Amino acid sequence: MEVSRIENLPPPPGIISSIKAGFDTIASHITAILMPLLLNLFLWLGPRLQMNALFDSIKNEVVGIWQRGGVPAQDIQRVLDFYESTIPHINLFWLLRTLPIGISSLLLPQEASSTPLGDPATLQVSALTFPGWILLLTFLGWVGGGLYFRSVAWIAVPNNEERALRTFRAIAQTILVSIACGIILLTIGMPLLLLLFLVTQLNTFLANLFILFLSLGSMWIIVPLFFWPHGVFVKKQNFVTSILSSIQLTRFTLPTSSMFILTIFLLSFGLNFLWNIPPEDSWMTLFGIFGHSFVTTALLAGSFIYYRDMSVWLQSVIEKLRPNSTIKQA
Repeated sequence: MEVSRIENLPPPPGIISSIKAGFDTIASHITAILMPLLLNLFLWLGPRLQMNALFDSIKNEVVGIWQRGGVPAQDIQRVLDFYESTIPHINLFWLLRTLPIGISSLLLPQEASSTPLGDPATLQVSALTFPGWILLLTFLGWVGGGLYFRSVAWIAVPNNEERALRTFRAIAQTILVSIACGIILLTIGMPLLLLLFLVTQLNTFLANLFILFLSLGSMWIIVPLFFWPHGVFVKKQNFVTSILSSIQLTRFTLPTSSMFILTIFLLSFGLNFLWNIPPEDSWMTLFGIFGHSFVTTALLAGSFIYYRDMSVWLQSVIEKLRPNSTIKQA
């Protein structure tokens, strides 16, 4: 009887079919890509918010402290070279793209600072305004991300009783999920990075084994965190109940869900090379921006559809495998 019940279980939702459903959904609701499209256009044609002037103002003092502290000259030069190659090209407006909930954006190459409209305006932060800009942009990213996820979930997984979260609840849960996710990653990540540093100092082979172990075990963390927001926007749960649902989903569907996340990542990351082919000062970049906005929104919609179907499948499996179900069938 037990073997018969297991054989009669329905197959789990397919990875490709969920992604295809996401593309079909967004193709028929193309306005869903407006938020990432507008954000990409702003990051491309809008002003740049930079912090190299702030760093330049304190660079000599920091170098002097390092020299008095006995830091080797070659190490100081290595840090300065890294600074010259990265800091001047950082646009703090990138903080509008928050994780794990945020509006998808395309990080365009910054070697050429010009755009089809000419050189963009440049804003510089100061020591006083730098923390304020960080907090403001992060908060705006959370608000935009909550509204973006809410709108895509509304389209991808309609609910006849209540089609979408209320705006305030969506934003509030987005902020709570983002803060809690950041705390979890810091709590887990910092000790692991310290341990990896110590192992690297001991033996390179042991360090490689440690990295392999982390890679294999990371899915137990990545999958619950990836689907954490989905419970909020699909099942309208609070951020605590949502992470518990995500952990339960991971417990029973880890291989399939891991492959789904890997497929999403490969599609999104791989296509970013295609979207970045046109130079930043060419209007051809519009095609890359549109393609990125459409694909990432479709993948997000596909993840909502996968989460809904997998949750329904998991619930049906649990119901069929309960002892009471066996008694009724007997």
